Amino acid sequence: MNGRWLLRFLPRPDARVRLLCLPGAGAAAAMYRGWSERLPSSVEVCAVQLPGRGSRLREQPYTAMDPLIDALAEAVLAEPALPTVVFGHSLGSVIGFELADRLRDSAAHAPVALVAAAHRAPGLGSAGLPYHQLPDAELAGVMTALGGTPEAVLARPDLLRLALPAIRADFALDYGYRYRERPPLSIPVGVYGGLADTTCSEPELAAWRDHTSDTFTLRMLPGGHFFPAEPTGPAGAALLTHLGAELARLG
Repeated sequence: MNGRWLLRFLPRPDARVRLLCLPGAGAAAAMYRGWSERLPSSVEVCAVQLPGRGSRLREQPYTAMDPLIDALAEAVLAEPALPTVVFGHSLGSVIGFELADRLRDSAAHAPVALVAAAHRAPGLGSAGLPYHQLPDAELAGVMTALGGTPEAVLARPDLLRLALPAIRADFALDYGYRYRERPPLSIPVGVYGGLADTTCSEPELAAWRDHTSDTFTLRMLPGGHFFPAEPTGPAGAALLTHLGAELARLG
């Protein structure tokens, strides 16, 4: 199962740290393709491929959090044990938080840190944006306004038709998310936000502080919502430079 869930674009069998990367709404694991080349050789970048996109295009995407976390946790637990940092962008941040919580009592696979980008804290609940209920044309318009979706996809009705089910499912997943009260994580939590991101505010990012009893850091970068998907851009490069330094210390 983990062969479908977890992709390594640049295998590093001697890595000392694993960075488990979760994409945002409608995105595929490919958004992390260039990360391995920009991070230390001691770091194994392991990108999560969710159903309904990429090589799993024909699979049914998830629209509810609990069954998604059940399946993803099973895939992670099947991996060789390695100190793991979970990174999530946008919706992937909430999925990463729920995965870290699910694995917190696993002696071998409990994450050693969580890094979130471009999403309000889980305790604030869903943003309440019912984009998944929109007709296809209006949903495509939302994706155009948000940015991040390749223009080649938006410009071709056939490609857009293939991409919309996963986009719609991810928005349904985010819309239906309900935070469950629980003890905070006992691992460091780092959060990154884009100063030009209109989808979440700095106070909403700062609220992640409530989800750890360990150290918390918040860094605002000069980018928009999709800065993690642009590893060679100013904000994406700054993110990877800082993240690389932190991961090298763990290794």
